[in-house]
Amino acid sequence: MIEISVRNTRREDVPEVVELGRHVYPRMSPWREEQILSHLSVFPEGQLVAVAEGEIVGMAASLIVTWDDYDFDQSWRGFTAGGMFTNHDPRGRTLYGAEVMVHPGRQRMGSGRLLYAARRQIVDDLDLARIRAGARIPGYREVADRMSPEEYVERVVAGEIRDPTLSFQLSEGFRVIAVVEDYLEADRASLGHAVIIEWVRK
Repeated sequence: MIEISVRNTRREDVPEVVELGRHVYPRMSPWREEQILSHLSVFPEGQLVAVAEGEIVGMAASLIVTWDDYDFDQSWRGFTAGGMFTNHDPRGRTLYGAEVMVHPGRQRMGSGRLLYAARRQIVDDLDLARIRAGARIPGYREVADRMSPEEYVERVVAGEIRDPTLSFQLSEGFRVIAVVEDYLEADRASLGHAVIIEWVRK
């Protein structure tokens, strides 16, 4: 069994993380080097990579926000300052999960679960209240001609439909608190929709 470890992202990891993004999002604009460097500058504790056999196989990027400054229908760009995280606010109580990605060829090995566990540890270490994120619903496009995004999400929550992203996040203890439009326009699989999800620290 391949051993996977999670650690904070380092500056020397940036080219490999950029390349990982190209594999995960071949039809979308992947993360740019200047964005990842900005993340490391404003909130290094919130940036994580999963490593297996010396290779970066997964990545998680987060920032802290004061949630009252944002509406539920805010776009991904609004929540992340265009992906730069310059709106990171250490006075906030909410860890905003801007990204978790795992290399397509390295999925179902536990990297995602380890990254989510490490993110929950950040919440504990910094005495934050919760994690919120905008969850993609990439399975929605296949059924968009016969149900609304709200109905799709309801059926995923009920376990009647399995969504590649949302179902996993629900299994990690998140709950759905809103369905939003125009979250990430480039996300064609989700038709731009997303679900605001929340995990509350006990």
